[in-house]
Amino acid sequence: MANVVRKFYRYLSASANRKLDEKADPRVQIDQAITEAQRQHQALVGQAAAVVGNQRQLEMRMARQIDEVENLADSARQAVMLADKANASGDAVAADRHEQTAQAFASQLVAAEGSLAELKGLHQQASYSAEQARRAVEDNTMRLQGQLAERARLLTQIEHAAMQEQLSKALDGMSQLTPPGDTPTLAQVRDKVEQRYAVSLGRHELASQGVEAQMLEIRRAALDAKAAKRLTEIRTALSADRGSPDRPSPDQLEP
Repeated sequence: MANVVRKFYRYLSASANRKLDEKADPRVQIDQAITEAQRQHQALVGQAAAVVGNQRQLEMRMARQIDEVENLADSARQAVMLADKANASGDAVAADRHEQTAQAFASQLVAAEGSLAELKGLHQQASYSAEQARRAVEDNTMRLQGQLAERARLLTQIEHAAMQEQLSKALDGMSQLTPPGDTPTLAQVRDKVEQRYAVSLGRHELASQGVEAQMLEIRRAALDAKAAKRLTEIRTALSADRGSPDRPSPDQLEP
């Protein structure tokens, strides 16, 4: 019994989704697809910004560490010079004190140089990741621009299809065609719009071959013939007026 209920629920869900997709406006589905693409692009930009920011932060830490290494090296050299000077003057106590200071600076210098080497390794990895992030953003930006151009093309086709459908209604009274649809992804909406556009062109072509269309063409041809005949009569009358001595020419009528 539970299996039957699950099957029935799936059937109702599939049926509801199918009806919704059939009645869905392609313009709304296109906007949904573009909005989702823009959301994903913003998320990618945020991730890339974090990766690039990590690279910049490591560069700032490296700059501070380099200054620290240089300061410790200068301090160690200064302590060694003072120890040598104290030894030269025979001050063993001062020489020993400066030697211990130089040893302490040297220990700190070794640790600072090790930290700097580690930061350089991390920066190298961060630079590679940041370059990949920049390239990913650039590629996705180009894809998004292509999707926006595709959106403009699809909207143009939708409007053209709507116009063709209205013209088909006027010729043969056929109802508006509603094309099948699917989830609102850009590729699926494109197939839906192109099918709708092609079918509307076919219906218009078939309707144009009907009796009403032929009668309309005959009436239009008769009206064009009458207009041409009337235009000839007007030109003949104008030529006769120009040849008559009793009538002034158009140039004489000008002030």
